Amino acid sequence: MSLLQIFGEALDSLAANKVRSALTILGIVIGVAAVVAMLAIGQGAQDSITGSINGIGTNILFVFPGNQEADVRHPRPLTMKDANALADSLAAPSIQAVAPVVNAQAQVAGGGEKRDVSVNGVVPAHQQVRNETLTEGEFIGETHLNGRASVAIIGPDTAQALFGRTTGLVGETIRLNGQPFRIIGVLASKGGGSMGNQDDRVLVPLTTAQSRLVPERDGNVDTIFVQAVSAEAIPQASEEIAQILRTRHRTEIGEDDFTIFSQQDFLSMATTITGVLTVFLGGIAGISLLVGGIGIMNIMLVSVTERTREIGLRKALGARRRDILVQFLTESSLLSLLGGLLGIALGWVISLVVGRIAAASSTPLNPQVGLNAILLSTLFSTAVGLFFGIYPANRAAGLEPVEALRYE
Repeated sequence: MSLLQIFGEALDSLAANKVRSALTILGIVIGVAAVVAMLAIGQGAQDSITGSINGIGTNILFVFPGNQEADVRHPRPLTMKDANALADSLAAPSIQAVAPVVNAQAQVAGGGEKRDVSVNGVVPAHQQVRNETLTEGEFIGETHLNGRASVAIIGPDTAQALFGRTTGLVGETIRLNGQPFRIIGVLASKGGGSMGNQDDRVLVPLTTAQSRLVPERDGNVDTIFVQAVSAEAIPQASEEIAQILRTRHRTEIGEDDFTIFSQQDFLSMATTITGVLTVFLGGIAGISLLVGGIGIMNIMLVSVTERTREIGLRKALGARRRDILVQFLTESSLLSLLGGLLGIALGWVISLVVGRIAAASSTPLNPQVGLNAILLSTLFSTAVGLFFGIYPANRAAGLEPVEALRYE
């Protein structure tokens, strides 16, 4: 019997029980669609996070206070003096710019509205280091910093929420925790990401934040962003930062009370986390594929029982064990293959819908259905059909012709 004949007979057999075949295929469709959709969403999340980190710049270092890997008894906080020491070109020739930041949460009021926002106390170099652009107005300057000026730059989401517009806001007044601040600029949109919503925030001079918003921190800073002269200079810049801070904090090597992260560190961490999440989600979705495979086995066993006399007749007419085995394996594989193809299409539709919903809610998520997910789902669904079809096929092939013909 040729493969074409076997394939044709398998189609005829499945078509004879359309409803039962359709319900069996449905289990595989749901399983494959879940796997494709979960892998696509996981890939989209990974792309979003890594894209957000890449947008920061390839030559940026992050310096944080504290060190979880070292048991430091009395860690010293990061201060403006530390930032000024890092900005010394003689001590750190690989460093191009330094931008310390103070972070705070505050209630902002303006235009008759109120909301809680993230407030960053920044210095003029912050614009260069963090690649900040404005749609109108000016950035915080040395005059604002030295005079502890009550000025602010607001993000577009904050502006829209408070004033219902993102233009013509320079000169308007907002209140941060009840204190008046004059708007001098509006940030260009950056979107949300792993670093939080960059469009819903307020920037003020660092000295103003330290004296008026978080005076309890006594001049300490939360993070120091350091821009190296180039991406290639990152290792040398990191070593210069470590040496300067060790000297200032009087710590030994291995007992640092600070932590230095590069963009590559964040990328590796984010890739690892999203990779584990994707595998986890794909594994959960794969369980439904196994359930679909069990459904195929059940249906094929029923089919063997119903077609016992047919099997006996075929054997009596000269059909070999191999012919019967191939026939039933072809039917089970065809069920899973059809389910796999339909599942891929359904998974793509689900991914598309999730992407549209994310876009409508301003969430930076664009699910990506990759070729590897399609191939994996197709091969896995076919393998499920073969695996769960082996037992029914063996049972059919092992029937004795005489007993099969006597079966009622």
